[in-house]
Amino acid sequence: MNRVWLSSAARRVALALAVAALNAGHAWICSAAETGASAAIGVPAEFQDPPREFSVMPFWFWNDDLKDEEIVRQIADFEAHGVYGFVIHPRIGLPRDIGWLSPRMIHAMHVAIDEAIRRKMYVILYDEGMYPSGSSAGQVVARNPNHAARGLAKIDLQPGERPRLEDGWKLVATLDRPNGQRLAVVERPTGGVIRGLHYLGEETGKIREELPPAGDILNPEAVSSFIELVYDRFAQEFGAHFGKTILAIFTDEPSPTGRGGARGVLPGNGALLEQVNRILGYDFKPFLADLWYSDNPDAAQHRADYHRAIAICLEENYYRRLSQWCDQHGIALTGHPGGSMDIGAERYFQMPGQDLVWRMVVPGKKALEGPDSTTAKCASSAMVHLGRRRNSNELYGAYGHNLTYEETEWLAAWCFVRGHNLLYPHAFYYSIRGPRKDERPPDVGPNAAWWGKYKPYADGCRRLSWLNTDSQHVCEVAILAEPARLPDQSAKVCYQYQRDFNYLETRHLGEDARVESDGVHLAGMHYRAVILDGALHVPADALPAVQKLASQQRLIVLGDSPYAAQLPGARAAATAAELLAAINALVKPDLTLTPPSTRIRYRHVRKAGRHFYILFNEEASPVTAQVEIAVPGIRQWLDPFTASATPASSEDAVVFNPHQLKVLTTAAIPSGK
Repeated sequence: MNRVWLSSAARRVALALAVAALNAGHAWICSAAETGASAAIGVPAEFQDPPREFSVMPFWFWNDDLKDEEIVRQIADFEAHGVYGFVIHPRIGLPRDIGWLSPRMIHAMHVAIDEAIRRKMYVILYDEGMYPSGSSAGQVVARNPNHAARGLAKIDLQPGERPRLEDGWKLVATLDRPNGQRLAVVERPTGGVIRGLHYLGEETGKIREELPPAGDILNPEAVSSFIELVYDRFAQEFGAHFGKTILAIFTDEPSPTGRGGARGVLPGNGALLEQVNRILGYDFKPFLADLWYSDNPDAAQHRADYHRAIAICLEENYYRRLSQWCDQHGIALTGHPGGSMDIGAERYFQMPGQDLVWRMVVPGKKALEGPDSTTAKCASSAMVHLGRRRNSNELYGAYGHNLTYEETEWLAAWCFVRGHNLLYPHAFYYSIRGPRKDERPPDVGPNAAWWGKYKPYADGCRRLSWLNTDSQHVCEVAILAEPARLPDQSAKVCYQYQRDFNYLETRHLGEDARVESDGVHLAGMHYRAVILDGALHVPADALPAVQKLASQQRLIVLGDSPYAAQLPGARAAATAAELLAAINALVKPDLTLTPPSTRIRYRHVRKAGRHFYILFNEEASPVTAQVEIAVPGIRQWLDPFTASATPASSEDAVVFNPHQLKVLTTAAIPSGK
């Protein structure tokens, strides 16, 4: 097997000798004294065998007739391959007599949880059947049809025409547009659905799926119904195991409009406008037409304002409610919001999370640019700033049957070097019978071709998850972010030039961050350089902190900003080179490669009295460089696959194979050395 993480010692030596022949003057053999010193610091015991809580926790698709003995057999198989936990995910393919939270489903959950307790494994519950979350498989709407997902739509009117409202529609406003036309804005059902748990038979060559109606998760009353149907039921059945065997409840990409709703219908309703106005600080009702038309010069800004406000409404009406329930019941809320850049919603997750599905990120493509390139830093930055222990990623979903083992390792490494410490592989299939095999493939567990060699991968993930947990992230650069927008171009420069960073949501500047002459202090972090993307919106309560950063020359403004005139002293940057120069003027390099390379990503943490550097060659060409770090002491390389240690020297040139991850650790030199 060709590892994409740390190679074996023998292979490293062979590669080193080969590169040494091409790069005269690069030493590859450590001195005897250095070798002895490195061996003396040893390998941390918990790195060798981390606690089981750091295991990968795969989505386990319950997608066929559930049998007690088969559930127990599959859990034993997971454990034998280094997988010590799972997410119970009811999935399409269940027989009709196993409905969402039906007696048969609850029984199967008890069987799985009891077996996990017996084996000292962990469980995460999934709050929907199937996704997106918030409808309890249509039960919310069955209880009250008015709790179906609703949204805003427009009706163009002729002169003198009155809007015709269909059943269930409400008139929100009638507006005059600049061109003299009139517009009615109505609240109406979106018609959105969720994916269901049952196949309904074949029609015109395609298997039909159950599609329950989506719930109105912007409506607090509908959310209360969802909590009663699902979360209270979980507490009733499994509450004795909360916070012990059952670590968390997973909520999955909640959508205010549901899937497949009517075109042109936007999230929101008439009653929500008061909340929108409070968030924006002005009455939005006169500008509703700008949601669909651009003839108003400020239309683009009004649209951005509205969608930012809706994101915060969703936080307050849905995520906060679930988070409070979990707090009260001694369990974590995990999962992920609907958007790759939704960092605002992460504040309500006890385990912030994101996902990588549909080949959103792949080697050599979309790893550094675009909204999805921000997913990992979205969750890990939230973890750091909110003081959480864990942050997660649901990865591999719908990457297709052509997903390779090498890609699975690359994607995991992509996550770890950006700070994730809990992976939810999507997915282990209970059954691949019939159409189940092709439902959002691939199976990355027992039915995968590489299952026989899965344990080293699982062990490596467990070690890297341990490394990124209960550790202090070391970085001094922050990139300002909106609740649902994370700048990617400044992030790309930081990645390529080994200037690690966190996304800092601007609301922290008006809430809990401390801004001094030396930068921003928040949750144990000290950011000496803060980057403001020119297009970013800065809320009024955060602007004084941003102005103070500018006055102390700690703020770097990338591109044109509408706030430029209010930020005297800020450092301007129009290009990647200027941005890098501005960062270098404020922050000393923590890691330096000689010769430089834009292919290496890195993360530096302090844990258990040591410094650890995770280094990842993200690209498909090898890199050879000397690695200098700012921390003195004895150095060694640690292999996540085997937990073995190899001496390291600052004078050695290091080979990073394509897609290879390495861990460098350093400890203080013992007295007498």
